[in-house]
Amino acid sequence: MRNKYIELAINKLGIAFDSLGLTFHQMNTGVPGDVTSYWPGPDDEDILICVFKGTQIHEPFHRQDFFFINYAYKNSYQALSEKYNNLITINEDECYIGQPYSGYALRADSNEDVVIIGVLIRKDSFFREYLPTVYTDSALFRFFVEPQTNKFSDEYIHLPVTKDHAIRTILELMVVEYADRQEDTQRILKSMLQTLLLEIARRYRIEKSGAYTKTLAEQIMDYMGEHSDVVSLKEIAAHFLYHPNYISTLLRKETGRKFTEILLEKRMERAVLLMKNTSLSLEEISALLGYSNHSNFYKAFKEYYGMTPREYLKSLL
Repeated sequence: MRNKYIELAINKLGIAFDSLGLTFHQMNTGVPGDVTSYWPGPDDEDILICVFKGTQIHEPFHRQDFFFINYAYKNSYQALSEKYNNLITINEDECYIGQPYSGYALRADSNEDVVIIGVLIRKDSFFREYLPTVYTDSALFRFFVEPQTNKFSDEYIHLPVTKDHAIRTILELMVVEYADRQEDTQRILKSMLQTLLLEIARRYRIEKSGAYTKTLAEQIMDYMGEHSDVVSLKEIAAHFLYHPNYISTLLRKETGRKFTEILLEKRMERAVLLMKNTSLSLEEISALLGYSNHSNFYKAFKEYYGMTPREYLKSLL
């Protein structure tokens, strides 16, 4: 019965796909073919679930003003990526995740139906509601917070999954919910998206873990960056099963800096990323970074950069 509901929902959203406002518009950049697509959903929605079902896709190379997670639900498709200027194949049960303004184009030429589930998220909504979810992975955090605004992005995430993975199940539930929208659908989708992003972050960490064995000092530095809002020397020692004095001595030996200096650097780097690339207020940023009150954040920022956060923002204009 469950599979029947999923199939009906996929077919319903697949039929509705052509009625979405996915149009492409020439940008005022002076570059021929520099086109973008804008939010195709209703004004009162922050999350849109769409399904492409068909044998042919040939999009123009473009960018968009929202985050997206595309999942190959059935069969494979390709994406023309700006990063390598070639076609990347996204096989069944793989995700292709893009930032706002990332450059790409989808391609498919198949004898059988290709089914792609797309999760579209408004940029401002993502920054306000989902940053804490990806905060604990430095690479993932930077991916989502550093979208390029004046050129095609060099970034994308191509994430393999498995057919029985929770990511697939969550996406199926999101499709069923969106296909039969109710008054509380957006609220339910936001909860589902929270879980989806946690699963993506977990899978992303697993994929990266086998690439390179890091030294203890590098692992500690990464941990500090991923938990810079709450981390302490005592907490790090407990996590890595070493005495706090050993951790402190190791960091000074390997980096030439004290624990507090490294932690301040991690927090200030993230502060600038958030200030440059999101619409969050300084008060929201200071809370996200773990400061108990705004004045402590302002003081730390000025000591580190030699100017207040507001002066720094003005310098960017």
